[in-house]
Amino acid sequence: MTKPKFKPRKQVAALAIRRDPIEGLRVMLVTSRGTKRYVAPKGWRMKGRQDHDAAQIEAMQEAGVVGKIRKKPIGFYEYWKRLSDHFELCRVKVFLLEVERQLTDWKERGQRQIAWFDPDEAADLVDEPGMSAIIRDLPARLKAAR
Repeated sequence: MTKPKFKPRKQVAALAIRRDPIEGLRVMLVTSRGTKRYVAPKGWRMKGRQDHDAAQIEAMQEAGVVGKIRKKPIGFYEYWKRLSDHFELCRVKVFLLEVERQLTDWKERGQRQIAWFDPDEAADLVDEPGMSAIIRDLPARLKAAR
């Protein structure tokens, strides 16, 4: 098997969750600005920042959510990012963010829709199979971590 001639570009994502006493575990997704698909807040790595901090910043800028982010990633996935004239392979490092509150105003407010889902529904809504698997495995991972 030959190695690819290029390396995937690196991104970070925040998988934002909350624990609702009535509805149970909820996963937050946002719509992408271009295609309006449901995605987790994500973006490019940030120079001078730890990856988990960059993921937390993305969640605040895209959805206005703040909380406790785990420093260790809960998973990775790859996807093809659509750019204006080509596609690029990206490898995304996913960090769990336990949401404590949502700001009243944030950078991309009005540019995206934000919604909360149960994990199975969220897993069905995202297009990337790797991210879907991370979300689908989330309840078992959280239960095992207790």
